[in-house]
Amino acid sequence: MNETSGQRPEPTSTIAGPVPDVQLQLLVRLLDQDPRSSLPITLSIPGGPLYGDMIAHEAWKADWAKDLHRMEGAGARALADFPESVDQVVGEMSGEEDAQSLPQWIHLRDVTLLTGALSPVTAPLWRGRLADVCGWSLGNPQQ
Repeated sequence: MNETSGQRPEPTSTIAGPVPDVQLQLLVRLLDQDPRSSLPITLSIPGGPLYGDMIAHEAWKADWAKDLHRMEGAGARALADFPESVDQVVGEMSGEEDAQSLPQWIHLRDVTLLTGALSPVTAPLWRGRLADVCGWSLGNPQQ
């Protein structure tokens, strides 16, 4: 109890979640400065080891848009501008994120996920939350 007012103090709560590795965040931010650059990297994520070429968000978005443009069907046209639309909405919601803020997402191209299955899972593009990366190293097992 608060002795001066006779009331109990308001409880404070803190929501704790996984915290991204600051060095990896800074590496992602550095790579984001040149959309043409890439860096081979191996990540440890809850699903298993994952490796590929880390790319800038803009490069990932451009590749994703190309993939969407190649799709056929009634919804394909609507999806063509989806990557850019997502970035616009996120920018508006976050108040056009400050240039000093650290990235929360990592983007890879030519990805291989080792799952314990007989053959690895591969994908042309991958996006993951940096807070979900448990460990990382530069390079990949094929080098």
